[in-house]
Amino acid sequence: MAISRAKVAAAALVAASLAAAAVAQSNKNPESLLPPGFDEPTPPPAAAQGKPAAAPSAAPAASSQQQPLPGLTLGNSSEPAPTPSATPTPDAATLAQYEMPAFARRSLSLVGPTGSTEGGLAPDAWGNADGRYLEILMRRLSAPLPSRWLSIALRRALLSEVHTPYGLNGADFAAERAWLLLRMGESVSARALVQSVDIGNVTPKLRDVWMNAALASADPGALCPLTDAALRNDNQPGWVLAQAMCTALVGNPGEAQPLIAQARRAHVADGIDLQLAQKVVGAGADSRQAITIEWTPVVQLNAWRFGLATATGITVPDSLYDTVGPQVTGWRALAPAIPLADRVAPAERAAAMGVLSNLALVDLYGAIDAAEDMPAALSATAADLRSAYAGADVATRLGALRQLWEGGTTPEGKYARLILTARAAARVRPGDGKDEADRIVASMLSAGMDRTAMRWRDTVAQGSDGWAMLVLADPDSHAPVSYGQVSGYASARKQQLFFAGLAGLGRLSPADVERGAQALDVRIGTDNIWTRALDRATRDRQPATVLLLAAIGMQTSSWHGVPPDMLYRIVTALRVVGLDAEARMIAVEALTRI
Repeated sequence: MAISRAKVAAAALVAASLAAAAVAQSNKNPESLLPPGFDEPTPPPAAAQGKPAAAPSAAPAASSQQQPLPGLTLGNSSEPAPTPSATPTPDAATLAQYEMPAFARRSLSLVGPTGSTEGGLAPDAWGNADGRYLEILMRRLSAPLPSRWLSIALRRALLSEVHTPYGLNGADFAAERAWLLLRMGESVSARALVQSVDIGNVTPKLRDVWMNAALASADPGALCPLTDAALRNDNQPGWVLAQAMCTALVGNPGEAQPLIAQARRAHVADGIDLQLAQKVVGAGADSRQAITIEWTPVVQLNAWRFGLATATGITVPDSLYDTVGPQVTGWRALAPAIPLADRVAPAERAAAMGVLSNLALVDLYGAIDAAEDMPAALSATAADLRSAYAGADVATRLGALRQLWEGGTTPEGKYARLILTARAAARVRPGDGKDEADRIVASMLSAGMDRTAMRWRDTVAQGSDGWAMLVLADPDSHAPVSYGQVSGYASARKQQLFFAGLAGLGRLSPADVERGAQALDVRIGTDNIWTRALDRATRDRQPATVLLLAAIGMQTSSWHGVPPDMLYRIVTALRVVGLDAEARMIAVEALTRI
Protein backbone atom coordinates (compact mmCIF):
# COMPACT_ATOMS: atom_id res chain seq x y z
CA MET A 1 0.00 0.00 0.00
CA ALA A 2 2.86 2.38 0.81
CA ILE A 3 4.36 1.81 -2.61
CA SER A 4 1.07 2.47 -4.37
CA ARG A 5 0.48 5.73 -2.49
CA ALA A 6 3.99 6.90 -3.28
CA LYS A 7 3.38 6.12 -6.93
CA VAL A 8 0.16 8.12 -6.90
CA ALA A 9 1.89 11.15 -5.41
CA ALA A 10 4.88 10.84 -7.70
CA ALA A 11 2.68 10.49 -10.79
CA ALA A 12 0.79 13.63 -9.89
CA LEU A 13 4.04 15.53 -9.38
CA VAL A 14 5.45 14.32 -12.69
CA ALA A 15 2.29 15.36 -14.51
CA ALA A 16 2.33 18.76 -12.85
CA SER A 17 5.97 19.33 -13.70
CA LEU A 18 5.46 18.42 -17.33
CA ALA A 19 2.36 20.58 -17.62
CA ALA A 20 4.04 23.55 -15.97
CA ALA A 21 6.99 23.29 -18.33
CA ALA A 22 4.81 23.17 -21.44
CA VAL A 23 4.35 26.93 -21.67
CA ALA A 24 3.81 26.71 -25.41
CA GLN A 25 0.93 24.27 -25.03
CA SER A 26 -2.38 25.66 -26.24
CA ASN A 27 -4.80 26.63 -23.47
CA LYS A 28 -8.40 25.51 -23.36
CA ASN A 29 -11.40 26.96 -21.62
CA PRO A 30 -13.47 24.91 -19.18
CA GLU A 31 -16.15 22.73 -20.68
CA SER A 32 -19.78 23.49 -20.16
CA LEU A 33 -21.24 22.32 -16.88
CA LEU A 34 -24.58 21.37 -18.36
CA PRO A 35 -25.97 17.83 -18.22
CA PRO A 36 -26.81 15.53 -21.11
CA GLY A 37 -30.00 16.71 -22.82
CA PHE A 38 -28.78 20.24 -23.38
CA ASP A 39 -28.25 20.78 -27.09
CA GLU A 40 -25.21 22.70 -28.17
CA PRO A 41 -26.05 26.22 -29.35
CA THR A 42 -25.25 27.47 -32.81
CA PRO A 43 -21.55 28.44 -32.72
CA PRO A 44 -21.01 32.19 -32.68
CA PRO A 45 -18.40 33.80 -34.91
CA ALA A 46 -14.90 32.45 -34.39
CA ALA A 47 -13.63 35.60 -32.72
CA ALA A 48 -16.09 35.23 -29.84
CA GLN A 49 -16.62 31.50 -29.81
CA GLY A 50 -16.58 29.68 -26.46
CA LYS A 51 -16.42 25.94 -26.04
CA PRO A 52 -19.87 24.45 -25.33
CA ALA A 53 -19.85 20.80 -24.42
CA ALA A 54 -22.03 18.30 -22.67
CA ALA A 55 -20.97 17.54 -19.14
CA PRO A 56 -19.35 14.19 -18.35
CA SER A 57 -21.07 11.75 -16.04
CA ALA A 58 -20.28 11.89 -12.36
CA ALA A 59 -18.26 9.11 -10.82
CA PRO A 60 -20.17 6.81 -8.47
CA ALA A 61 -19.40 7.39 -4.82
CA ALA A 62 -17.74 3.99 -4.56
CA SER A 63 -15.19 4.79 -7.26
CA SER A 64 -11.60 4.70 -6.07
CA GLN A 65 -10.66 7.55 -8.42
CA GLN A 66 -12.75 10.60 -7.63
CA GLN A 67 -14.23 12.30 -10.67
CA PRO A 68 -15.81 15.73 -10.62
CA LEU A 69 -19.54 16.07 -10.57
CA PRO A 70 -20.87 17.16 -13.98
CA GLY A 71 -19.57 19.80 -14.67
CA LEU A 72 -16.34 21.07 -15.56
CA THR A 73 -13.14 19.58 -16.76
CA LEU A 74 -10.82 22.48 -16.11
CA GLY A 75 -7.95 23.28 -18.38
CA ASN A 76 -5.39 26.03 -18.31
CA SER A 77 -6.97 29.23 -19.46
CA SER A 78 -5.21 32.47 -20.14
CA GLU A 79 -7.10 35.71 -19.73
CA PRO A 80 -9.00 36.31 -22.97
CA ALA A 81 -8.52 39.45 -24.99
CA PRO A 82 -11.21 41.98 -24.08
CA THR A 83 -14.18 41.91 -26.43
CA PRO A 84 -15.96 45.28 -26.66
CA SER A 85 -19.72 45.45 -26.56
CA ALA A 86 -21.42 45.51 -29.95
CA THR A 87 -22.97 48.88 -29.12
CA PRO A 88 -20.75 50.62 -26.56
CA THR A 89 -22.19 53.83 -25.16
CA PRO A 90 -20.76 56.52 -22.89
CA ASP A 91 -23.74 56.04 -20.60
CA ALA A 92 -22.82 52.40 -19.96
CA ALA A 93 -19.22 53.35 -19.19
CA THR A 94 -20.36 56.10 -16.85
CA LEU A 95 -22.73 53.72 -15.09
CA ALA A 96 -19.96 51.16 -14.61
CA GLN A 97 -17.78 53.80 -12.97
CA TYR A 98 -20.65 54.71 -10.68
CA GLU A 99 -21.37 51.11 -9.68
CA MET A 100 -17.72 50.25 -9.02
CA PRO A 101 -15.58 53.35 -8.47
CA ALA A 102 -11.83 52.95 -8.74
CA PHE A 103 -11.21 53.01 -4.99
CA ALA A 104 -13.60 50.08 -4.44
CA ARG A 105 -12.17 47.76 -7.07
CA ARG A 106 -10.25 44.70 -5.95
CA SER A 107 -6.92 43.79 -7.45
CA LEU A 108 -6.32 40.50 -9.23
CA SER A 109 -2.86 40.39 -7.69
CA LEU A 110 -4.33 39.70 -4.23
CA VAL A 111 -7.40 37.47 -4.25
CA GLY A 112 -9.28 35.62 -1.52
CA PRO A 113 -12.07 36.21 1.02
CA THR A 114 -10.05 35.49 4.20
CA GLY A 115 -7.31 37.91 5.22
CA SER A 116 -4.44 37.04 7.52
CA THR A 117 -6.11 38.95 10.37
CA GLU A 118 -9.22 36.81 9.92
CA GLY A 119 -7.49 33.44 10.19
CA GLY A 120 -6.09 33.13 6.68
CA LEU A 121 -2.50 32.43 5.75
CA ALA A 122 -0.07 35.25 4.95
CA PRO A 123 -0.35 36.83 1.47
CA ASP A 124 2.93 35.19 0.43
CA ALA A 125 1.81 31.70 1.45
CA TRP A 126 2.49 30.30 -2.04
CA GLY A 127 5.92 31.91 -2.14
CA ASN A 128 7.56 31.92 -5.54
CA ALA A 129 6.02 28.60 -6.61
CA ASP A 130 5.28 28.32 -10.32
CA GLY A 131 1.63 29.16 -10.95
CA ARG A 132 1.01 26.60 -13.67
CA TYR A 133 2.59 23.92 -11.50
CA LEU A 134 0.19 24.78 -8.65
CA GLU A 135 -2.83 24.77 -10.97
CA ILE A 136 -2.01 21.31 -12.30
CA LEU A 137 -1.51 19.96 -8.79
CA MET A 138 -4.91 21.32 -7.75
CA ARG A 139 -6.61 19.92 -10.82
CA ARG A 140 -5.12 16.45 -10.36
CA LEU A 141 -5.81 16.22 -6.64
CA SER A 142 -8.32 13.49 -5.86
CA ALA A 143 -10.68 14.82 -3.19
CA PRO A 144 -12.10 14.46 -0.58
CA LEU A 145 -9.04 13.58 1.52
CA PRO A 146 -8.94 10.90 4.23
CA SER A 147 -7.78 13.43 6.85
CA ARG A 148 -10.30 15.82 8.38
CA TRP A 149 -7.55 18.08 9.69
CA LEU A 150 -5.57 18.23 6.46
CA SER A 151 -8.81 19.13 4.65
CA ILE A 152 -9.49 21.93 7.14
CA ALA A 153 -5.96 23.28 6.71
CA LEU A 154 -6.12 23.07 2.91
CA ARG A 155 -9.46 24.89 2.90
CA ARG A 156 -7.84 27.65 4.94
CA ALA A 157 -5.02 27.94 2.40
CA LEU A 158 -7.37 28.00 -0.59
CA LEU A 159 -9.58 30.70 0.94
CA SER A 160 -6.74 32.94 2.10
CA GLU A 161 -6.21 36.34 0.52
CA VAL A 162 -2.92 35.60 -1.23
CA HIS A 163 -0.73 36.99 -3.96
CA THR A 164 -1.45 35.51 -7.37
CA PRO A 165 1.52 33.35 -8.42
CA TYR A 166 3.67 34.61 -11.26
CA GLY A 167 2.37 33.80 -14.73
CA LEU A 168 -1.30 33.45 -13.78
CA ASN A 169 -4.38 35.59 -14.08
CA GLY A 170 -5.78 36.15 -10.59
CA ALA A 171 -9.33 35.25 -11.65
CA ASP A 172 -8.17 31.99 -13.25
CA PHE A 173 -6.22 31.08 -10.11
CA ALA A 174 -9.31 31.78 -8.01
CA ALA A 175 -11.27 29.48 -10.33
CA GLU A 176 -8.77 26.67 -9.85
CA ARG A 177 -8.88 27.06 -6.08
CA ALA A 178 -12.70 27.17 -6.04
CA TRP A 179 -12.96 24.09 -8.25
CA LEU A 180 -10.81 22.14 -5.77
CA LEU A 181 -12.98 23.38 -2.90
CA LEU A 182 -16.07 22.09 -4.71
CA ARG A 183 -14.47 18.66 -5.06
CA MET A 184 -13.68 18.74 -1.34
CA GLY A 185 -17.39 19.29 -0.61
CA GLU A 186 -16.88 22.96 0.32
CA SER A 187 -19.68 24.56 -1.69
CA VAL A 188 -20.13 27.66 0.48
CA SER A 189 -16.38 28.32 0.60
CA ALA A 190 -16.15 27.95 -3.17
CA ARG A 191 -18.93 30.49 -3.67
CA ALA A 192 -17.20 32.94 -1.32
CA LEU A 193 -13.95 32.55 -3.24
CA VAL A 194 -15.40 33.17 -6.72
CA GLN A 195 -17.30 36.17 -5.39
CA SER A 196 -14.05 37.70 -4.14
CA VAL A 197 -13.30 38.64 -7.77
CA ASP A 198 -14.97 41.74 -9.23
CA ILE A 199 -17.52 41.01 -11.96
CA GLY A 200 -15.55 43.00 -14.51
CA ASN A 201 -12.52 40.75 -14.02
CA VAL A 202 -14.30 37.40 -14.43
CA THR A 203 -12.66 35.17 -17.04
CA PRO A 204 -14.30 32.29 -18.97
CA LYS A 205 -12.78 29.74 -16.59
CA LEU A 206 -13.99 31.58 -13.50
CA ARG A 207 -17.42 32.06 -15.07
CA ASP A 208 -17.90 28.31 -15.45
CA VAL A 209 -16.63 27.56 -11.94
CA TRP A 210 -18.87 30.37 -10.64
CA MET A 211 -21.89 28.58 -12.07
CA ASN A 212 -20.82 25.30 -10.45
CA ALA A 213 -20.34 27.05 -7.10
CA ALA A 214 -23.77 28.70 -7.33
CA LEU A 215 -25.40 25.36 -8.14
CA ALA A 216 -23.47 23.40 -5.51
CA SER A 217 -24.59 25.90 -2.88
CA ALA A 218 -28.18 25.78 -4.23
CA ASP A 219 -28.09 29.52 -4.87
CA PRO A 220 -29.28 30.28 -8.42
CA GLY A 221 -29.47 33.97 -7.50
CA ALA A 222 -25.65 33.97 -7.38
CA LEU A 223 -25.69 33.53 -11.18
CA CYS A 224 -27.45 36.82 -11.81
CA PRO A 225 -24.50 39.24 -11.65
CA LEU A 226 -22.79 37.33 -14.48
CA THR A 227 -25.72 36.53 -16.75
CA ASP A 228 -25.60 39.52 -19.08
CA ALA A 229 -21.83 39.39 -19.55
CA ALA A 230 -21.94 35.62 -20.09
CA LEU A 231 -24.51 35.92 -22.85
CA ARG A 232 -22.49 38.63 -24.56
CA ASN A 233 -19.48 36.32 -24.73
CA ASP A 234 -21.11 32.98 -25.47
CA ASN A 235 -24.49 31.26 -25.71
CA GLN A 236 -23.97 28.31 -23.41
CA PRO A 237 -27.36 26.83 -22.51
CA GLY A 238 -26.90 27.28 -18.78
CA TRP A 239 -26.59 31.03 -19.09
CA VAL A 240 -29.54 31.20 -21.49
CA LEU A 241 -31.73 29.61 -18.83
CA ALA A 242 -30.05 31.64 -16.08
CA GLN A 243 -31.25 34.80 -17.85
CA ALA A 244 -34.85 33.63 -17.54
CA MET A 245 -34.42 32.54 -13.93
CA CYS A 246 -32.78 35.81 -12.89
CA THR A 247 -35.43 37.87 -14.67
CA ALA A 248 -38.06 36.12 -12.55
CA LEU A 249 -36.05 36.37 -9.34
CA VAL A 250 -35.86 40.16 -9.63
CA GLY A 251 -39.65 40.33 -9.96
CA ASN A 252 -40.31 40.26 -13.71
CA PRO A 253 -42.06 36.93 -14.33
CA GLY A 254 -43.83 38.36 -17.35
CA GLU A 255 -40.48 38.78 -19.08
CA ALA A 256 -39.14 35.43 -17.86
CA GLN A 257 -41.88 33.29 -19.43
CA PRO A 258 -41.12 34.34 -23.02
CA LEU A 259 -37.43 33.59 -22.42
CA ILE A 260 -38.30 30.07 -21.25
CA ALA A 261 -40.59 29.58 -24.24
CA GLN A 262 -37.84 30.76 -26.56
CA ALA A 263 -35.34 28.35 -24.97
CA ARG A 264 -37.80 25.48 -25.43
CA ARG A 265 -38.35 26.29 -29.09
CA ALA A 266 -34.59 26.51 -29.64
CA HIS A 267 -34.12 23.11 -27.94
CA VAL A 268 -31.72 24.68 -25.46
CA ALA A 269 -32.90 22.15 -22.86
CA ASP A 270 -35.59 19.59 -22.31
CA GLY A 271 -36.91 17.19 -19.70
CA ILE A 272 -36.15 17.75 -16.08
CA ASP A 273 -33.40 20.28 -16.79
CA LEU A 274 -35.87 22.69 -18.39
CA GLN A 275 -38.51 21.87 -15.78
CA LEU A 276 -36.17 22.79 -12.95
CA ALA A 277 -35.36 26.11 -14.58
CA GLN A 278 -39.12 26.70 -14.90
CA LYS A 279 -39.47 25.81 -11.22
CA VAL A 280 -37.00 28.57 -10.29
CA VAL A 281 -38.91 30.99 -12.52
CA GLY A 282 -42.08 29.94 -10.72
CA ALA A 283 -40.47 30.78 -7.39
CA GLY A 284 -40.21 34.44 -8.40
CA ALA A 285 -42.64 37.04 -7.16
CA ASP A 286 -46.11 37.03 -8.77
CA SER A 287 -45.20 34.11 -10.99
CA ARG A 288 -48.46 32.15 -10.69
CA GLN A 289 -46.76 29.16 -12.28
CA ALA A 290 -46.86 25.61 -10.93
CA ILE A 291 -44.39 23.03 -12.26
CA THR A 292 -44.42 19.33 -11.40
CA ILE A 293 -40.99 17.65 -11.32
CA GLU A 294 -40.87 14.03 -12.44
CA TRP A 295 -37.69 12.16 -11.46
CA THR A 296 -38.62 8.75 -12.90
CA PRO A 297 -36.73 9.09 -16.21
CA VAL A 298 -33.63 10.58 -14.55
CA VAL A 299 -30.69 8.21 -14.10
CA GLN A 300 -27.88 10.65 -13.24
CA LEU A 301 -27.61 13.51 -10.76
CA ASN A 302 -25.40 16.49 -11.55
CA ALA A 303 -24.77 20.02 -10.33
CA TRP A 304 -27.60 21.56 -12.35
CA ARG A 305 -30.21 19.13 -11.06
CA PHE A 306 -28.94 19.17 -7.47
CA GLY A 307 -28.70 22.95 -7.25
CA LEU A 308 -32.03 23.92 -8.79
CA ALA A 309 -33.99 21.12 -7.11
CA THR A 310 -32.55 21.95 -3.71
CA ALA A 311 -33.09 25.68 -4.16
CA THR A 312 -36.78 25.16 -4.91
CA GLY A 313 -37.46 22.64 -2.14
CA ILE A 314 -37.65 19.58 -4.41
CA THR A 315 -36.43 16.37 -2.76
CA VAL A 316 -33.80 14.53 -4.79
CA PRO A 317 -34.36 10.76 -4.66
CA ASP A 318 -31.79 8.89 -2.57
CA SER A 319 -31.05 6.59 -5.52
CA LEU A 320 -29.67 9.53 -7.49
CA TYR A 321 -27.22 10.41 -4.73
CA ASP A 322 -25.68 6.99 -5.35
CA THR A 323 -24.65 8.17 -8.84
CA VAL A 324 -22.33 10.93 -7.64
CA GLY A 325 -19.14 11.28 -5.67
CA PRO A 326 -18.74 11.99 -1.95
CA GLN A 327 -18.24 15.74 -2.48
CA VAL A 328 -22.02 16.04 -2.78
CA THR A 329 -22.21 14.91 0.85
CA GLY A 330 -20.68 18.24 1.83
CA TRP A 331 -23.01 20.15 -0.48
CA ARG A 332 -26.04 18.50 1.11
CA ALA A 333 -24.80 19.16 4.63
CA LEU A 334 -24.35 22.87 3.86
CA ALA A 335 -27.69 23.39 2.09
CA PRO A 336 -30.18 25.01 4.49
CA ALA A 337 -33.08 24.35 2.10
CA ILE A 338 -32.79 20.59 2.68
CA PRO A 339 -35.03 19.51 5.59
CA LEU A 340 -33.29 18.89 8.91
CA ALA A 341 -34.05 15.18 9.01
CA ASP A 342 -32.59 14.66 5.53
CA ARG A 343 -29.47 16.61 6.39
CA VAL A 344 -28.33 14.67 9.45
CA ALA A 345 -26.64 11.69 7.79
CA PRO A 346 -24.72 13.80 5.26
CA ALA A 347 -23.85 16.27 8.01
CA GLU A 348 -22.17 13.61 10.11
CA ARG A 349 -20.19 12.34 7.13
CA ALA A 350 -19.31 15.92 6.21
CA ALA A 351 -17.99 16.52 9.73
CA ALA A 352 -15.65 13.55 9.35
CA MET A 353 -14.53 15.04 6.01
CA GLY A 354 -13.73 18.37 7.65
CA VAL A 355 -16.58 20.32 6.04
CA LEU A 356 -18.62 20.83 9.24
CA SER A 357 -17.33 21.80 12.68
CA ASN A 358 -18.36 20.51 16.08
CA LEU A 359 -20.46 23.65 16.63
CA ALA A 360 -22.27 23.26 13.31
CA LEU A 361 -23.10 19.64 14.09
CA VAL A 362 -24.32 20.48 17.59
CA ASP A 363 -26.47 23.31 16.20
CA LEU A 364 -28.06 20.90 13.74
CA TYR A 365 -29.03 18.46 16.48
CA GLY A 366 -30.19 21.36 18.64
CA ALA A 367 -32.60 22.38 15.88
CA ILE A 368 -33.82 18.80 15.66
CA ASP A 369 -34.37 18.72 19.41
CA ALA A 370 -36.48 21.87 19.19
CA ALA A 371 -38.46 20.77 16.14
CA GLU A 372 -41.65 18.76 16.05
CA ASP A 373 -42.48 15.66 14.02
CA MET A 374 -38.88 14.47 13.77
CA PRO A 375 -38.15 10.75 13.25
CA ALA A 376 -37.91 8.95 16.58
CA ALA A 377 -34.27 7.91 16.10
CA LEU A 378 -33.14 11.47 15.45
CA SER A 379 -35.12 12.83 18.38
CA ALA A 380 -33.54 10.21 20.62
CA THR A 381 -30.04 11.18 19.47
CA ALA A 382 -30.79 14.85 20.06
CA ALA A 383 -32.09 14.02 23.54
CA ASP A 384 -28.92 12.03 24.28
CA LEU A 385 -26.83 15.02 23.23
CA ARG A 386 -28.84 17.27 25.52
CA SER A 387 -28.26 14.82 28.38
CA ALA A 388 -24.55 14.64 27.60
CA TYR A 389 -24.36 18.40 28.11
CA ALA A 390 -26.87 18.96 30.90
CA GLY A 391 -27.65 15.61 32.51
CA ALA A 392 -28.62 15.68 36.17
CA ASP A 393 -25.48 13.85 37.31
CA VAL A 394 -22.19 12.46 36.07
CA ALA A 395 -23.58 8.98 35.46
CA THR A 396 -26.32 10.40 33.24
CA ARG A 397 -23.89 12.49 31.23
CA LEU A 398 -21.43 9.63 30.75
CA GLY A 399 -24.25 7.25 29.83
CA ALA A 400 -25.45 9.68 27.17
CA LEU A 401 -21.92 10.00 25.78
CA ARG A 402 -21.58 6.22 25.52
CA GLN A 403 -24.94 6.00 23.79
CA LEU A 404 -23.87 8.60 21.25
CA TRP A 405 -20.49 7.00 20.58
CA GLU A 406 -22.03 3.58 20.07
CA GLY A 407 -24.51 5.08 17.59
CA GLY A 408 -21.83 5.36 14.92
CA THR A 409 -22.14 2.35 12.63
CA THR A 410 -19.31 3.06 10.17
CA PRO A 411 -15.72 4.28 10.69
CA GLU A 412 -16.76 7.74 9.46
CA GLY A 413 -19.86 7.61 11.66
CA LYS A 414 -17.86 6.69 14.75
CA TYR A 415 -15.45 9.57 14.17
CA ALA A 416 -18.34 11.95 13.51
CA ARG A 417 -19.84 11.06 16.89
CA LEU A 418 -16.54 11.93 18.56
CA ILE A 419 -16.70 15.33 16.84
CA LEU A 420 -20.34 15.79 17.86
CA THR A 421 -19.62 15.16 21.54
CA ALA A 422 -16.35 17.12 21.85
CA ARG A 423 -17.62 19.97 24.00
CA ALA A 424 -19.88 17.71 26.04
CA ALA A 425 -16.86 15.48 26.73
CA ALA A 426 -14.89 18.55 27.83
CA ARG A 427 -17.42 19.09 30.62
CA VAL A 428 -16.48 15.79 32.24
CA ARG A 429 -13.91 16.08 35.02
CA PRO A 430 -10.93 13.72 34.74
CA GLY A 431 -11.71 12.10 38.07
CA ASP A 432 -15.24 11.26 36.98
CA GLY A 433 -14.58 9.76 33.55
CA LYS A 434 -11.50 7.59 34.06
CA ASP A 435 -13.10 4.51 32.52
CA GLU A 436 -13.85 6.41 29.31
CA ALA A 437 -10.64 8.43 29.25
CA ASP A 438 -9.49 7.27 25.80
CA ARG A 439 -12.73 8.19 24.05
CA ILE A 440 -13.13 11.45 25.96
CA VAL A 441 -9.63 12.54 24.97
CA ALA A 442 -10.19 11.46 21.35
CA SER A 443 -13.47 13.38 21.28
CA MET A 444 -11.96 16.62 22.52
CA LEU A 445 -9.01 16.38 20.15
CA SER A 446 -11.29 15.69 17.16
CA ALA A 447 -12.43 19.30 17.60
CA GLY A 448 -8.93 20.66 18.28
CA MET A 449 -9.43 21.21 22.01
CA ASP A 450 -5.82 20.39 22.84
CA ARG A 451 -5.33 22.47 25.99
CA THR A 452 -8.60 21.26 27.49
CA ALA A 453 -7.62 17.67 26.74
CA MET A 454 -4.28 18.10 28.50
CA ARG A 455 -6.14 18.13 31.84
CA TRP A 456 -6.34 14.36 31.40
CA ARG A 457 -2.59 13.74 31.20
CA ASP A 458 -2.47 12.40 34.77
CA THR A 459 -5.62 10.33 34.33
CA VAL A 460 -4.96 8.31 31.16
CA ALA A 461 -3.08 5.04 31.55
CA GLN A 462 0.52 4.88 30.33
CA GLY A 463 0.60 3.16 26.94
CA SER A 464 -3.12 3.71 26.24
CA ASP A 465 -4.57 5.44 23.17
CA GLY A 466 -5.49 8.47 25.26
CA TRP A 467 -1.93 8.74 26.55
CA ALA A 468 -0.44 8.51 23.04
CA MET A 469 -2.85 11.14 21.71
CA LEU A 470 -1.98 13.55 24.51
CA VAL A 471 1.74 13.05 23.95
CA LEU A 472 1.25 14.04 20.31
CA ALA A 473 -1.23 16.85 20.99
CA ASP A 474 0.66 18.63 23.79
CA PRO A 475 1.06 22.25 22.57
CA ASP A 476 3.69 23.16 25.17
CA SER A 477 5.93 20.17 25.79
CA HIS A 478 9.12 19.80 23.79
CA ALA A 479 10.60 17.14 26.05
CA PRO A 480 11.83 14.11 24.10
CA VAL A 481 9.98 10.82 24.26
CA SER A 482 12.03 7.64 24.51
CA TYR A 483 11.78 4.90 21.94
CA GLY A 484 10.96 2.48 24.76
CA GLN A 485 7.66 4.30 25.26
CA VAL A 486 6.87 3.90 21.57
CA SER A 487 7.68 0.21 21.45
CA GLY A 488 5.39 -0.48 24.38
CA TYR A 489 2.35 1.07 22.73
CA ALA A 490 -0.53 -0.76 21.04
CA SER A 491 -0.44 -2.71 17.80
CA ALA A 492 2.32 -2.68 15.16
CA ARG A 493 0.35 -0.36 12.85
CA LYS A 494 -0.36 2.14 15.62
CA GLN A 495 3.25 1.95 16.73
CA GLN A 496 4.35 2.95 13.24
CA LEU A 497 1.98 5.92 13.12
CA PHE A 498 2.82 6.99 16.68
CA PHE A 499 6.52 6.84 15.87
CA ALA A 500 6.01 8.77 12.60
CA GLY A 501 4.05 11.48 14.40
CA LEU A 502 6.58 11.85 17.21
CA ALA A 503 9.53 11.92 14.81
CA GLY A 504 7.81 14.46 12.58
CA LEU A 505 7.08 16.68 15.58
CA GLY A 506 10.72 16.52 16.67
CA ARG A 507 9.89 14.68 19.88
CA LEU A 508 12.41 11.83 19.42
CA SER A 509 16.17 12.04 19.57
CA PRO A 510 18.09 11.43 16.32
CA ALA A 511 19.32 8.09 17.67
CA ASP A 512 15.78 6.98 18.57
CA VAL A 513 14.50 8.12 15.17
CA GLU A 514 17.06 5.91 13.43
CA ARG A 515 16.40 3.02 15.81
CA GLY A 516 12.64 3.23 15.43
CA ALA A 517 12.77 3.55 11.66
CA GLN A 518 14.72 0.29 11.43
CA ALA A 519 12.77 -1.59 14.10
CA LEU A 520 9.33 -0.57 12.81
CA ASP A 521 10.20 -0.56 9.09
CA VAL A 522 9.24 3.07 8.59
CA ARG A 523 11.18 4.29 5.56
CA ILE A 524 11.64 7.89 6.58
CA GLY A 525 14.55 8.28 4.16
CA THR A 526 12.46 7.57 1.06
CA ASP A 527 13.48 9.84 -1.80
CA ASN A 528 11.22 10.49 -4.79
CA ILE A 529 9.81 13.41 -6.75
CA TRP A 530 7.10 14.02 -4.13
CA THR A 531 9.50 14.12 -1.18
CA ARG A 532 11.85 16.43 -3.09
CA ALA A 533 9.00 18.79 -4.00
CA LEU A 534 7.79 18.81 -0.40
CA ASP A 535 11.30 19.43 0.91
CA ARG A 536 11.78 22.30 -1.55
CA ALA A 537 8.49 23.98 -0.54
CA THR A 538 9.41 23.48 3.13
CA ARG A 539 12.87 24.96 2.64
CA ASP A 540 11.37 27.97 0.84
CA ARG A 541 8.80 28.46 3.64
CA GLN A 542 5.70 28.11 1.46
CA PRO A 543 2.94 26.89 3.85
CA ALA A 544 0.18 26.85 1.22
CA THR A 545 2.34 24.87 -1.22
CA VAL A 546 3.27 22.47 1.58
CA LEU A 547 -0.42 21.87 2.36
CA LEU A 548 -1.21 21.22 -1.29
CA LEU A 549 1.70 18.79 -1.64
CA ALA A 550 0.69 17.08 1.60
CA ALA A 551 -2.76 16.53 0.11
CA ILE A 552 -1.17 15.19 -3.09
CA GLY A 553 0.62 12.61 -0.96
CA MET A 554 -2.49 11.62 0.97
CA GLN A 555 -4.72 10.55 -1.93
CA THR A 556 -6.42 7.46 -0.59
CA SER A 557 -9.90 6.56 0.56
CA SER A 558 -9.05 6.09 4.25
CA TRP A 559 -6.30 6.41 6.82
CA HIS A 560 -5.48 2.72 6.35
CA GLY A 561 -3.90 3.64 3.03
CA VAL A 562 -1.60 6.35 4.43
CA PRO A 563 1.97 5.01 4.88
CA PRO A 564 3.71 6.00 8.15
CA ASP A 565 6.70 7.42 6.26
CA MET A 566 4.35 9.75 4.39
CA LEU A 567 2.77 10.84 7.68
CA TYR A 568 6.27 11.58 8.99
CA ARG A 569 7.08 13.74 5.97
CA ILE A 570 3.80 15.64 6.15
CA VAL A 571 3.98 16.32 9.89
CA THR A 572 7.61 17.43 9.62
CA ALA A 573 6.91 19.83 6.75
CA LEU A 574 3.90 21.39 8.45
CA ARG A 575 5.81 21.92 11.68
CA VAL A 576 8.76 23.55 9.92
CA VAL A 577 6.60 26.06 8.00
CA GLY A 578 4.79 27.17 11.14
CA LEU A 579 1.67 24.98 10.99
CA ASP A 580 2.47 23.19 14.25
CA ALA A 581 -1.14 22.93 15.44
CA GLU A 582 -2.24 21.32 12.18
CA ALA A 583 0.72 18.93 12.34
CA ARG A 584 -0.21 17.81 15.85
CA MET A 585 -3.89 17.31 15.03
CA ILE A 586 -3.10 15.28 11.91
CA ALA A 587 -0.77 13.04 13.94
CA VAL A 588 -3.50 12.55 16.57
CA GLU A 589 -6.13 11.86 13.91
CA ALA A 590 -3.99 9.04 12.51
CA LEU A 591 -4.25 7.19 15.84
CA THR A 592 -7.93 8.04 16.32
CA ARG A 593 -9.11 6.70 12.97
CA ILE A 594 -7.06 3.49 12.68
